Amino acid sequence: MTGLFGGTFNPIHVGHLQAARDVADTLSLDRVVFIPNASPPHKDTTAVEPAARLAPAEERFAWVEASIAGDDRFEASRCEVDREGPSYLIDTLAELTGGDAAGFVFIVGQDAFREMGEWRAPRELLAACSWAVCTRPPLLEGHLRDWLPEVARDDFEVAEDGRSARHRTAGTWIRLVEITPVDISASELRARLATGGGADRWLPEPIRDAVRESGCYTPGPASAIAPPRAAAQETPR
Repeated sequence: MTGLFGGTFNPIHVGHLQAARDVADTLSLDRVVFIPNASPPHKDTTAVEPAARLAPAEERFAWVEASIAGDDRFEASRCEVDREGPSYLIDTLAELTGGDAAGFVFIVGQDAFREMGEWRAPRELLAACSWAVCTRPPLLEGHLRDWLPEVARDDFEVAEDGRSARHRTAGTWIRLVEITPVDISASELRARLATGGGADRWLPEPIRDAVRESGCYTPGPASAIAPPRAAAQETPR
């Protein structure tokens, strides 16, 4: 089975890599495909403050490639970087899975999963592949059924413990996967880089120099950074 791990990776950090390893080990995945996106519909791509900037897609893709080179299970896809317009997950899944829902699992954080009702075509997304929802102690309160988009709740049979579910017709599943806590987020990391705070322990070693030298998150004119493609103001992912 193949894991699909999408996101801005702005920038990729050790928490992303740990989550991918934990999910791959728990679910015995053959490979994990990292999918940096170019124009995330749900993020402001015009921010000028260093800690809020979205680095150019080519930079972020290069950092992902360099960071995952040490694990034979990991690879990177350019499908969203090369696609014109905003990066919608439903289009990516159609391209990468070829309709083979049984062979793919999308890796997502529990916070993002709970917001899936705001994504484009959430009901179709949940039938297009299986889902590994990364959780970190303490687990968010509630039951998996409550986290599902309302439009798709009746499509799933949810386990009594609320930690897994199976699609009634597509055969896809959802499973909560506990990952090793890493006390960092991309926004916190950008803030450290913007203020000159210590960031090395959170950046994968192969990209530490490249991220700092890029100037993407350090004070200076935002115009010096190649702008990402303009994102349409539509439904996220």
